[in-house]
Amino acid sequence: MTLGFSFSLPVMVVVSAIAFVYFCTVFVFIDRWFGLMTSPGIMNAVAFTGVAVMCVLYYVFAIFMDPGRVPSNFLPDIEDSKVPIHEIKRKGGDVRYCQKCSHFKPPRAHHCRVCKICVLRMDHHCTWINNCVGHANYKVFFVFVVYAVIACIYSLVLLVGSLTNDSQNDKQQSADSFRILYVISGLLLVPLSMALSGLLGWHIYLILQNKTTIEYHEGVRATWLQERAGNVYKHPYDLGAYDNLTTVLGSNIICWICPTSRHIGNGLRFRTAYDGLPVASTSK
Repeated sequence: MTLGFSFSLPVMVVVSAIAFVYFCTVFVFIDRWFGLMTSPGIMNAVAFTGVAVMCVLYYVFAIFMDPGRVPSNFLPDIEDSKVPIHEIKRKGGDVRYCQKCSHFKPPRAHHCRVCKICVLRMDHHCTWINNCVGHANYKVFFVFVVYAVIACIYSLVLLVGSLTNDSQNDKQQSADSFRILYVISGLLLVPLSMALSGLLGWHIYLILQNKTTIEYHEGVRATWLQERAGNVYKHPYDLGAYDNLTTVLGSNIICWICPTSRHIGNGLRFRTAYDGLPVASTSK
């Protein structure tokens, strides 16, 4: 299922940045360091192009893939013994119901005020892809960030190497004509590499904990409440690092960087640490 596309300034900014970085990396940094017609130049150009293509491909997937919508006919079965956890409202203890979409919400689903839909296992709404990041497209979003980090760091290394090579060859007059490109690229790549690396590290942490960004913030509050009551809070969907990883990326390591999603299920029910135990409820 895919979403329709509407004009988005942040998406245009990202596309322009990708095009600019690719042009500078291949036709300036690699060319001035190795020469595009040399073996090292060709190898680096092909390698960087491959990373850039994968980055763009996953970015397109992240934009157009539906994040996963709650079926309008979804009804929670509170008597199902196979479902050990039911999320309820903090006030009243009722099963969660979305007044805006007029249907019940399964565990981990939340309403997005921007997309105006209830999203399965919602992580956040991302302005830079003009889409929600949820159950169906979370893996695509994560792998896009991985390729984006690799591309930025790779380009930054080539930028530094090209500058070093220019200074060793003392081609001052030639270097002056490219100085503006080096300055703009450096000002773009350094903060971008840092920001994307931080984002990647954050989502690696979330995956290893089997949490969404929303659940992390809810967990902070839940931990505080449990500590006040003298109890220890445990995230109900934390299955252990390896199981958490395979839950999101799949059991086949080779497919971790592929846009496969057969392993994720329908998003209405998730494995929990309490499977096989008596039914419990969690407040939302």
